[in-house]
Amino acid sequence: MTGGFVLVVGPSGAGKDTLIRLARDALAGDPRFVFPRRLVTRPPSAHEDNAEIAEEDFARGAEAGAFALSWRAHGLGYAIPAETLAAVREGRCVVCNVSRRVVAEARRALPGVRVVNVTAAPEILAARLAARGRAEDGDLGARLAREAPRAAPTGADLTLVNEGAPAAAGARLVAFLRQAPTSSAAPCPRTSSR
Repeated sequence: MTGGFVLVVGPSGAGKDTLIRLARDALAGDPRFVFPRRLVTRPPSAHEDNAEIAEEDFARGAEAGAFALSWRAHGLGYAIPAETLAAVREGRCVVCNVSRRVVAEARRALPGVRVVNVTAAPEILAARLAARGRAEDGDLGARLAREAPRAAPTGADLTLVNEGAPAAAGARLVAFLRQAPTSSAAPCPRTSSR
């Protein structure tokens, strides 16, 4: 029996990494779950716990199909490490932050894909992006205008409105993940938690 991927998606500033961190802490020690660090062509920050990868290494790896999933956004390269595929074959559930633009590709290429859409009101997103102050966030108005038209991915298994204390949305994410049967060889959750 195989595991699967839980893809956490949503606009910049929605709090995806915060919710993933809360879930990782809550599920620490549970061997069913894997929370890989994304490979990103920029250094990690207080807002994103990624593993930095050189642009050349990213380009070579993407060209060679060396990642479980890869994409470009905001002038940067992002990838999910290839070893996550082995974890899924072992029956584990891999939880990771990906771009909404690669959900369809992920569903074609990866086993057992489930999608969690994280969202918040535009003014909350704007405040969070302003607080981050990263260069690629650029003109906040333009960034939010690009983000706004993107609806939740078709078939999202769970939508989390993350506007208050992150603990509430984090608890809903953990509850969704815990729907997986207790066997370490069991697949990821197959039911919706809307």
